[in-house]
Amino acid sequence: MEEQGLKELIKQGFAAMKAGSNVASQATGEIQGDVKNEELKQALEKGNEQSKVWAQRIDRGLQEAGGNADQDNEILKAHYEVSKKIRQQAADDDSRDLGIIASGQLAIHYWIGAFGTQLSYASAAGLSQAQQEMQACLDEAKQADEQQTRIAKSILGQ
Repeated sequence: MEEQGLKELIKQGFAAMKAGSNVASQATGEIQGDVKNEELKQALEKGNEQSKVWAQRIDRGLQEAGGNADQDNEILKAHYEVSKKIRQQAADDDSRDLGIIASGQLAIHYWIGAFGTQLSYASAAGLSQAQQEMQACLDEAKQADEQQTRIAKSILGQ
């Protein structure tokens, strides 16, 4: 693959991730207000703080790649709309919290995919800072996914 083409792809990826971070930031505050389970509330608060760190890392990756952030993220916008419907239509508090976890894990899996892809591309392009920071984000996203699974099992009584 041509080096310039790869770098353009990396710029686009970071720009989409930055737009996704903005959507996630907006959604998190709203979602936190709907949560009843205390462990889940704490996990979402921690996740909100972690996402701020991810946004900073994404900004640095975008800068290292030489890109700008003029892009939307229609995937996370649509996911946010679906998560609203899930919360609004929940029959009870436990169902709502489990729906929040399900939506959250779908979003986390998006981030795992995005971080992993950018990690691979940054490595191939020799963007060492972005590579290191995407690895850190990837590891943290996987931990968040595991925590969400544990909380869901706890709510389900397993």
